[in-house]
Amino acid sequence: MTIYEQIGKGYDLTRRADPDIAAQLAKHFQIKSDSSYLDVGCGTGNYTLALAKHGGIWHGVDQSKQMIDTATNKSNTVAWKVAEAEALPYADGTFSGVLCTLAIHHFAALIPAFREIYRVLAAGRFVLFTATPEQISKYWLVEYFPEAMHKSAEQMPSLKNVRYALNEVGFHSGDIEYYSISENLQDLFLYSGKHRPEIYLDENVRSGISTFALLASADEIAAGCQRLEADINTGRITEIVNKYENNQGDYLFIIADKVLIMN
Repeated sequence: MTIYEQIGKGYDLTRRADPDIAAQLAKHFQIKSDSSYLDVGCGTGNYTLALAKHGGIWHGVDQSKQMIDTATNKSNTVAWKVAEAEALPYADGTFSGVLCTLAIHHFAALIPAFREIYRVLAAGRFVLFTATPEQISKYWLVEYFPEAMHKSAEQMPSLKNVRYALNEVGFHSGDIEYYSISENLQDLFLYSGKHRPEIYLDENVRSGISTFALLASADEIAAGCQRLEADINTGRITEIVNKYENNQGDYLFIIADKVLIMN
C-alpha cells in the first residue's frame, strides 16, 4: 500500500491495538485454538497479534512491505505476507475467519477483494471494523478541517455499498454493531480524540492518521490547529463537541458469514 509506505515509519508511535476493540473482535470470531484466521490489511500487525492472544493460528497480509517488515520484527508467531486483498496467496477454504480493521477504504474495489476473502474462507465469519461517510460527516473535526474530512468521508464505502458487495459475492451479511469512541481509547486513529481534542495538536498523532498525513493540506492543518487550540484554551471546544453529538455511533462492526449449503 504505497500510501502506508509513506506513513509507516512512525506508525506504531501512536497506533496500537485497543484492548476493548480487540475483545469485541475476538467475541465475534469465537476463536478456536486449532482453527486458522486471516487479517487482511493488517498493517503492522497490532490487531493480528492482539487477536492471536485469544488463540487460533493467525496469518496477516498487507500490500505495504514496510508494514509487513515491521510486523515481522514484532513476532514470528503470525505468518506474515505482502499481498493485495484482490489476490490473496492462499488456497480455497483455508481460514475459519477473516478480519479487516480500518482498511476497506484502501481496497481498489470492494467486490474483487470480498470475492477473494470469500474464496479463502471455509464456512466462517468475515468481521470488518470501519466507518461510514455519514459517521465521518458527524465528527466534530469537520469544524476545523472541513476539506480533509470531506475527502476522508468521500473515500469511505457506504454501508449500503459494503452490504451490496458482501451479498454479491455470496456472504450472508447482517449484523451491524455500532461503536462509540471511549475516553481511554488506546489506538489513535482518526476520531480517537473525540473526547481528547488536544491530541490533534500533536504532529506524531496526526502523522499516524491517513486523513491528516495524506488528505489534508499543510495550510488547512496549520489553520485548523490554530483555531482548535484557541477553542481548547477558551473552553469553547465543549460547545463544538456537543454540537456534533449523535446516536449513529462513530464506527461500526460489520459481521458477515459464509454458510456452506450441503447438497
